Amino acid sequence: MKLKHGIQTAITGLTTHKSRSALTIIGIVIGITSIILVMSLGQGAKNLILSQLKSMGAKIMEIRPGREPKGISDVLHMFCDSLKEKDLIALRKKENVPHAKVVMPLMFGGAVATFENENYNLNIYGVGESFMEMYGVDLGEGRNIDEEDVKNKSDVVILGSKSKEELFGSSQAIGQKIKIKNRNFKVIGTISKKGQGSFINWDEVALIPWTTTQQYVFGKKYFQHIIVEADSESTVEQTAEDVKITLRNSHNINDPEKDDFSIGTQVQAVDQVGTIISILTAFLAAVATISLLVGGVGIMNIMLVSVTERTKEIGLRKALGATNKDILLQFLFEAVMLTAIGGVIGVLLGGLLSYIISMILSSTLNIDWQFIFPYDAAALGIVVASLVGLIFGIYPANQAAKKSPMEALRYE
Repeated sequence: MKLKHGIQTAITGLTTHKSRSALTIIGIVIGITSIILVMSLGQGAKNLILSQLKSMGAKIMEIRPGREPKGISDVLHMFCDSLKEKDLIALRKKENVPHAKVVMPLMFGGAVATFENENYNLNIYGVGESFMEMYGVDLGEGRNIDEEDVKNKSDVVILGSKSKEELFGSSQAIGQKIKIKNRNFKVIGTISKKGQGSFINWDEVALIPWTTTQQYVFGKKYFQHIIVEADSESTVEQTAEDVKITLRNSHNINDPEKDDFSIGTQVQAVDQVGTIISILTAFLAAVATISLLVGGVGIMNIMLVSVTERTKEIGLRKALGATNKDILLQFLFEAVMLTAIGGVIGVLLGGLLSYIISMILSSTLNIDWQFIFPYDAAALGIVVASLVGLIFGIYPANQAAKKSPMEALRYE
């Protein structure tokens, strides 16, 4: 049987039983759509997180309380109060960390701000005078927090663009006072519209001197983070090592396994996040691939039913001269065409859904979520779908080819 004739015969068989063909395709469509969704959104998430990490700055490292979690039992240690003011003093000594350009505590949390009897929830960050410069944030109006503000625990605040708009609308914010925790804070500056960066939504922040937040806003005697900026990218690793030694001495720790702090650099974070997301994406893609195999089993079952229902057709074709090979190829073509069509539809549907979800995430969460179409996964998906049709179509096709023409014609 010529290839062209075999394909035409298969198409005729599929179009004659449209409902059955459509039902057979659904499993493959779901499997391929799932794979495209997982790969596209996984890559989008990876790019977003990596861009956030890279915006942190290659010279910056974050010291966090609690040891780096190596298992579920370690998670609680991440919320301890191990970073105190004595650690800040030790880290700021040049003889301890000679390549540290800036050492600054960081505190953060939520609080309600009131202006003219209107309340607004603020994301408050207790920072030092170098915070905005370290993270590349520009003032829109007013001035930055300075050393005197930190030293004197001044009641001053810098507002993100959205925070300013929610509290004051189009009115002038500089010089106005807002109430936070029953204290009046003077607005000394506003931040230019920036959006998300370094895992901070800069449009919704309120920056206050860390000394003020520590005593009057959060009432904590410890720091949630300590930020260290090395004097150059080449000294980041050495600076991180000096920080470890200094904190171990400060906390009387001799065994590194008993560290009650962790240090994260941009390079480490990028590597870790990239690896974790790649593994997670591969796992989810593998789970989605299982639906392809389920779809393949469905194809085999439906093709077996089709062979039984079309027994007379098979007998008639054999009586007219069709060989076992002709019958085998016809049913194989049908199976492969079904899965290939399902693969193409799945790729298109997966791409469309990925685009829609990416746009929704970008607009609703105000983040730079990029739509990425996984061309490699799409091509591989169609090939795998076709192979599924071929593999799971062999048995039904072989059963059809084995039928005797006389028995087939007598079949009721």
